[in-house]
Amino acid sequence: MVGTTHPGNIGAAARAMHNMSVSSLVLVEPKCPIGEIAYARASGASAILDNRRTTASLQEAVRECSLVIASSARIRSLPWPEVTPQQTAEKIRELDAQTRVALVFGREHSGLTNAELQLCHYMVNIPANPEFSSLNVAAAIQVLCYEIFKMNANPVEDRQAIARECAATSHEIEGYFRHLEQVLTTTQFLDTENPGLLMQRLRRLYQRLEMTRSEVNILRGILSSVEKYRSRSE
Repeated sequence: MVGTTHPGNIGAAARAMHNMSVSSLVLVEPKCPIGEIAYARASGASAILDNRRTTASLQEAVRECSLVIASSARIRSLPWPEVTPQQTAEKIRELDAQTRVALVFGREHSGLTNAELQLCHYMVNIPANPEFSSLNVAAAIQVLCYEIFKMNANPVEDRQAIARECAATSHEIEGYFRHLEQVLTTTQFLDTENPGLLMQRLRRLYQRLEMTRSEVNILRGILSSVEKYRSRSE
């Protein structure tokens, strides 16, 4: 939960999570105290509030996560890959138990910034009345956690376990993006005076791939070879 302003929403979110057997709550720069109001709205889900983690930025919160999905109702100037609530649950079920996942929920009145959205692989929009489509943040958390709970409670009988390479974490992917931007700047492919949407579009492309750790290492190795070649040429 990013920049939450009302303690009641945090308590209600904890209750919704506990209903659906989800226990890990991370607060990014909360704008309210977590006190009596939050615990009252949690209605018995106090352990989730007691064990909450607080971070100063979304980047810090998701750095160890390999799948990051943002909940957003805002229309963006640069479209981001979208999934439905059910597809969100399906993507999570495909991962092994060791892979860390983050569902990100923005501020009550303004949601997530574009910079925060760029840290996410997908954006999930919960279908609702088009004339009144903005859900309370705790209600949105309830819907997505329910889809995950339902998916786990009803496993596919004949589904075979799929061997999956270790997925790259958000921290590793951010390291790749910094390296890529550095090389593109050095080779003058990226004009720092007029960058446009190039890096945002590249982020959208790579995030869609759900890269593994070995794939990120290969891509960074390619960038390093470009740097070495350029250095020898000079």
